[in-house]
Amino acid sequence: MFDGYDSCSEDTSSSSSSEESEEEVAPLPSSLPIIKNNGQVYTYPDGKSGMATCEMCGMVGVRDAFYSKTKRFCSVSCSRSYSSNSKKASILARLQGKPPTKKAKVLQKQPLVAKLAAYAQYQATLQNQAKTKAAVPVEGFSWGNYINSNSFTAAPVTCFKHAPMGTCWGDISEGVRVEVPNTDCSLPTKVFWIAGIVKLAGYNALLRYEGFENDSSLDFWCNVCGSDIHPVGWCATSGKPLVPPRTIQHKYTNWKAFLVKRLTGAKTLPPDFSQKVSESMQYPFKTSMRVEVVDKTHLCRTRVAVVESVIGGRLRLVYEESEDKTDDFWCHMYSPLIHHIGWSRSIGHRFKRSDIMKKQDGHFDAPSHLFMKVKEVDAAGEWFKEGMKLEAIDPLNLSAICVATIRKVLADGYLMIGIDGSEAADGSDWFCYHATSPSIFPVGFCEINMIELTPPRGYAKLPFKWFDYLRETDSIAAPVKLFNKEVPNHGFHVGMKLEAVDLMEPRLVCVATVTRIIHRLLRIHFDGWEDEYDQWVDCESPDLYPVGWCQLTGYQLQPPAPQSSRDSQSSSSKQKKKAKSQQYKGHKKMTSLQLKEELLDGEEYSFLQGASDQESNGSASYYIKQEP
Repeated sequence: MFDGYDSCSEDTSSSSSSEESEEEVAPLPSSLPIIKNNGQVYTYPDGKSGMATCEMCGMVGVRDAFYSKTKRFCSVSCSRSYSSNSKKASILARLQGKPPTKKAKVLQKQPLVAKLAAYAQYQATLQNQAKTKAAVPVEGFSWGNYINSNSFTAAPVTCFKHAPMGTCWGDISEGVRVEVPNTDCSLPTKVFWIAGIVKLAGYNALLRYEGFENDSSLDFWCNVCGSDIHPVGWCATSGKPLVPPRTIQHKYTNWKAFLVKRLTGAKTLPPDFSQKVSESMQYPFKTSMRVEVVDKTHLCRTRVAVVESVIGGRLRLVYEESEDKTDDFWCHMYSPLIHHIGWSRSIGHRFKRSDIMKKQDGHFDAPSHLFMKVKEVDAAGEWFKEGMKLEAIDPLNLSAICVATIRKVLADGYLMIGIDGSEAADGSDWFCYHATSPSIFPVGFCEINMIELTPPRGYAKLPFKWFDYLRETDSIAAPVKLFNKEVPNHGFHVGMKLEAVDLMEPRLVCVATVTRIIHRLLRIHFDGWEDEYDQWVDCESPDLYPVGWCQLTGYQLQPPAPQSSRDSQSSSSKQKKKAKSQQYKGHKKMTSLQLKEELLDGEEYSFLQGASDQESNGSASYYIKQEP
């Protein structure tokens, strides 16, 4: 057992032919029922004959899968007390549902009734998990085909700490063996076979049945966290049959020996993998909880909203005053845009009071501990001041980093930021960033990192030079040392595929690509759309997800836009100028189900901040020009 996986090792080499498979190996129990079909032999553990308890290790399992005539032991290793350097028996034990151990260990026996009850509860848990994992198909789009046909690479699950299994993915990689349904079979019942991971793309794995060697004709994609993938040994424990695919059933006459040799030294999923998946998909936010969230019609203030639904950690929030529940806002539960009730008052942020004088029946305030905590800052010494200049991602046009000004300093490290040359007279388009936000940068950041900086609208002295602008406006730059310079080891690379929220239309999750990386800042491109729709997003943003996240959580994935839609959107975007006002909606992409609809009229902002304020664990720093 190492790195969270059950592994077995053996000095002998793996079998490559039917003759080699006839070599003498530690035999499977002779009493195992054998199914003969067209002269071929199949291992079929029969779970209908009761349960048994191993007198050596205390394991409970299917009786007919146990070793020896007396059914006293679950495996050869327990019967013969194999040492740690003799693993053939451990392989057989694993096939029979018993995790191999380096050294046999006698466990204290438990009452058989208690063990049977635990086994029944385990089976019920598996059935309940299977019911909750409903996939949402996207008509005409397949991640597997998309990746195979273009030789794409997907960002690994470990890049997304907020996603299911993001912190406990372990060493799941190519070569890991699993038990999956055998679709190449003519038997009337559902049967299984062992397959190996050929390629990983996020949660999705390209699998190949054992015995196909270099033949990829029956390779298939499957979500590793789905209900049909199990660790090796699950079939024996569950009483399910292992049947070789029909295409290769003639290759070997001794499939028992073949499996023993093929699985020697191989890794499989942890026995509790399915349980971990289920636990990582439990979300603390519940429907009817009340929160404070940014007002999409006035960025400078917050409003009370109620959680209407939770999908994969994403919240559909309905503003409390919306009688027909159509005035909503989507964000992740770890978004920096939502807060506990009372947050605005505590830091001095503007807040729109609700016309509803008291809570509606069934509504209750979300506990404050559920919200993402920001890094504590020390504002006692040198700190941000009103009027200081900086560079910031424009929340109304997330493809641009703009010249900006600190308009107000709030409590607990929060700042109100305005985009120079585009601000409303009443400050209604100021937006709140925390001092540690990865979406604000010191003066000179774009120049140092060769990013185009968007100058103030109407500024005629081009090309823009910060030195001249600071002198003309009689202002100073915010000190470099006050900005968040931590860069985590995020694992992203240019060209990686992922699923990303369109932050200008935050109910949409789209097929996307990482096209540029600047320290912790990612340039996200939406496949099938022009570059002007790209968005700058932090590497730890909760609005980025692994390939297969939508399928796993039941969220609708937006596939790459077809050519006809791109053409119409291109002509539309050229006709509409990006005027900053209360009417601005930003570049809005239409869903695959709305390609023929017009853009919504711009009565409200469709706004979402482009990064997460989550604290980084990294130690690297930005390369930023220091102030004189």
